[in-house]
Amino acid sequence: MHPIIFFSKMDFSQSNLFGYIEDLQELTIIERPVRRSLKTPEEIERLTVDEELSDIERAVYLLSSGQDIQGTSVVANLPVLMRQNPAETLRRVLPKIREVLHVAGVEMQLTAAVSFLTVLQEESVSIHTYSHSFLHIILQNLEHRDAGVSNAWLETLLAVIEALPKETIRHEILNPLVSKAQLSQTLQSRLVSCKIMGKLANKFEAHIIKREILPLVKSLCQDVEYEVRICMCRQLEHIAQGIGTELTKTVVLPELVELARDEGSSVRLAAFETLVNLLDMFDADDRSQTVLPLVKSFCEKSFKADESILVSLSFHLGKLCNGLYGIFTPEQHLRFLEFYKKLSTLGLQQENGHNDNQLQLQTLEQEKKYISVRKNCAYNFPAMIVFVDPKNFHLELYSIFFCLCHDPEVPVRYTMAISFYEVAKLLNSGVYAIHKELVTLLQDESLEVLDALVGHLPEILELMTNGGENTGSESKLLSIPDLIPALTTAEQRAATSLKWRTHEKLLQKYACLPHIISSDQIYYRFLHRMLTIILTNNVLPVQKAAARTLCVYLRYNRKQEQRHEVIQKLIEQLGQGKSYWNRLRFLDTCEFIMELFSKSFFCKYFFLPVLELTHDPVANVRMKLCYLLPKVKSTLKIPTDKHLLQQLELCIRKLLCQEKDKDVLTIVKRTVLELDRMEISVDAFQKRFYENDLLDQEKERQEHLLLEMEQLEKEKQQNEGRSTNINDKIFEKKRRDSKTSSVLAKSITLSVPGSSSGTSAGKDDKKSKLVRSQSFSTQALHPKYSNIDKCPNKSSATGYTSVSGMGKSCMLSFSDDSFRTHSTGNSGNAAFPSSSSSRNLFNSADQKNTGNKESQSRKMSM
Repeated sequence: MHPIIFFSKMDFSQSNLFGYIEDLQELTIIERPVRRSLKTPEEIERLTVDEELSDIERAVYLLSSGQDIQGTSVVANLPVLMRQNPAETLRRVLPKIREVLHVAGVEMQLTAAVSFLTVLQEESVSIHTYSHSFLHIILQNLEHRDAGVSNAWLETLLAVIEALPKETIRHEILNPLVSKAQLSQTLQSRLVSCKIMGKLANKFEAHIIKREILPLVKSLCQDVEYEVRICMCRQLEHIAQGIGTELTKTVVLPELVELARDEGSSVRLAAFETLVNLLDMFDADDRSQTVLPLVKSFCEKSFKADESILVSLSFHLGKLCNGLYGIFTPEQHLRFLEFYKKLSTLGLQQENGHNDNQLQLQTLEQEKKYISVRKNCAYNFPAMIVFVDPKNFHLELYSIFFCLCHDPEVPVRYTMAISFYEVAKLLNSGVYAIHKELVTLLQDESLEVLDALVGHLPEILELMTNGGENTGSESKLLSIPDLIPALTTAEQRAATSLKWRTHEKLLQKYACLPHIISSDQIYYRFLHRMLTIILTNNVLPVQKAAARTLCVYLRYNRKQEQRHEVIQKLIEQLGQGKSYWNRLRFLDTCEFIMELFSKSFFCKYFFLPVLELTHDPVANVRMKLCYLLPKVKSTLKIPTDKHLLQQLELCIRKLLCQEKDKDVLTIVKRTVLELDRMEISVDAFQKRFYENDLLDQEKERQEHLLLEMEQLEKEKQQNEGRSTNINDKIFEKKRRDSKTSSVLAKSITLSVPGSSSGTSAGKDDKKSKLVRSQSFSTQALHPKYSNIDKCPNKSSATGYTSVSGMGKSCMLSFSDDSFRTHSTGNSGNAAFPSSSSSRNLFNSADQKNTGNKESQSRKMSM
């Protein structure tokens, strides 16, 4: 009898539970020293090796008398020994490895297979030496009783076959393969033979393959074991690519037809997949007379067979339909389309209450296979659009597209989100039909779906706004009415989740919005949100992504008042913020501003606020500022910014004299040396700064153009608000303007060629600027407008240089101190502002005389 032990009632309350855990931890601490002292002195002596032995001698000693773990270490170190001393390694170490591998365990076998492959890839010895020394060892271990070891050696052998010469392959591999592929050999041996033949088909001429390899192929295709027949089916694709179209038609196709009617379902499945992959190698007769009947039979029996067949069929259906498209009758075309629709909703019919009993009987495994089928249908959806023609999308496939985008399973919706861009490209002008599904996926409850969609979000939104019929800038928001709420919801959901990488990616992609929606919508719905993220988020990559996107929004904002407000908030809340973390983010933001804006813009608004941080009480802020100072200095131009250069030098002197932190002082000294080596650009163009000056002038031109756009819009609103009963006043104003323009035409030194009168020139110039401003707003972030053309055409006769930017051209005339900008009458370009005048662009725009704006063309001398 066993003694009866009475346990006291255990208390699992929180306090007692922590007590039990502490007791367990004490037990583990007590046990650790015991485990460390398990090695006896004899064992330690046996594991000890003389330190005076060379690497080769140590390897031989460990392989001869060491333990398995020591031998495995030597085998793993074989590539190193081959690099150091290949001759001695081949003479002394490799024979020992060959002896040990006969009785080695799985770990040493796998290590040896990897080491042999590494030696081959590193080309430590010639291929002739490698085949003589290593190939026999590889072939001996191919038929290891462990399947994992056998596959590892097989992978090594297949890689070796690619490098071996034909004669070696024929004598060492092909000739023994004939006997290894016989029925009398083991199953493992025949499986290895199948995979080797798939690799050899690309190494020999057609007559050798026909005489020596194809008989073995036929024999293995008719093997009694279904595993061998399946393996041979997979290899027939590689063999067909090696033997060519004629032999494929006469040898491979009949074998595939026979295997497609095999008694084993897995064999039939392998034959079907190989047929689909080889469709391009069959002519129209073979497809219509042989392949199509097999495919029809396979599809008809698929619902009655195992669901795994449906999974494979749904994956290959798109490729199959497009491969057989030319031979389909209209009835067959419709039948395959209906079959695809049925697969797309497989397993969802029961959710509508049609078959509740069957729903209870469904196993979890069946549900997983149904999900895989619908996921494969989502993967093949772009191919099915090509199959039915994009013109018939709304009639034939829209209902399926709707179901897949609203599928209850995340993997299906995830796949639809990945393929959404492909679908949008195929629909082209009809892309507006799927805008509701775009909004749905943006608001999906799964962040995985959102992450998949965001990858191509800029391209999708561009197609949505410009691909359809509504291509005007004023109708962008009308094309996708729910876009802005969906985008804001997506960002808020990503912000509240723990997946900060998705949030960072989303903020980076939102930089495309100036090309999609209006400046006011960005200002009220997105710009302030970016500033809030910079101030409150705790993830540095997310803050940087928000800072760069905010700078993009500021770059293309069209209202001066809003721009000034954002700049003031950046300086006050970030640059002068109480938290040093915010001041660090201000420096990051300034880096993005220097990247996106012109030098004059940065110098006007951010140069001095940046220099103020040299007095920051936190060393990390001063250190980051020191790293940024070379970029800050590169924004200066001489002589315009001479006073700013003096301020920069004064701040550096103060840092050198007053800095107490050793790390900061070291960086300051290093920065001073770098600043001394820097060359500052001047106002006029120079050869060494030519490309950078062109880019900077283009940025200044775009910034000035935004000011003109704002002024033109104000004038347009004023003109539209006037009463219609003042015709006499308008006539009198026109008469006055015509007189004024005739006087101005004489006084303006830069004339506009091709204009008949001052009034018409002024109106044409104003219209062209308005058109240009609209095109600039719609093309703000388009890839093809991201860089200006860098192909100057110099003319010695005229002394002019042609500079292209934003699809327009201007002529630059160089003089000693400055250059003037000449605009042609046809282009109607805005003149380039000079470096000095560009600092006052925002102020000068308000000081222009509005009375003569309709009669004068805007020109600014540089």
